[in-house]
Amino acid sequence: MDNITMEIMKPKALAMILLSVVGSATLLGCSQTDKDAETLASKQEAIQEPDYQASRNTGAWGAVYMTREELRDPEMNIVDLSSLPDSIANDPSLTEWEAKFEGTNAFVTTDGKKLYHDSCAGCHMHEGEGAFGAGYYPPLANNSKMQSKSYVIDILINGFRGMPAFHGMMNNEQIAAVTQYVHSELNDFTDTVTAEDVAELRHANPPSSATDPTQ
Repeated sequence: MDNITMEIMKPKALAMILLSVVGSATLLGCSQTDKDAETLASKQEAIQEPDYQASRNTGAWGAVYMTREELRDPEMNIVDLSSLPDSIANDPSLTEWEAKFEGTNAFVTTDGKKLYHDSCAGCHMHEGEGAFGAGYYPPLANNSKMQSKSYVIDILINGFRGMPAFHGMMNNEQIAAVTQYVHSELNDFTDTVTAEDVAELRHANPPSSATDPTQ
């Protein structure tokens, strides 16, 4: 290649080099931003890495896969075994239960008023005024039907429609005491109700469900 040819190519080569530099600078300029400017990449970097352990602990199904040690800590766990009593006997919630049932899981008192408030007042109210809402709970106070002690005893033994039977929950003395309270305290009837009155109406087999004794 002679000198004339080289001299002609020099401007072309220089032009190509300049175009390459300018193009590179342009491309770099498009991608470069101020270091403090918010970009998509910076947003992604700012997203906190998820704590999968915490998510598992607080999830409804998390406890299924957790050991007892994991359940104890941290505080966010659904069930904290350390807060549970060592045995049911040490459960403080039993205090109210024992006060109601006098230390046992069955009725032991023969106090008609206490038996009524523990077993009947929840539906028929504490003054025997009855209630109407999700269901109908007839008033026992000022109710002429309560004059028949046999009627009250029969309902207590066998149940009545939605009312449970107390055949296996109370003995004769207890049913007599409740009947006397309803008969005389919630109403003004004066008959005496005895355990013998209950024994006459009590049958050997408890009802399978609360039924209407008038049928």
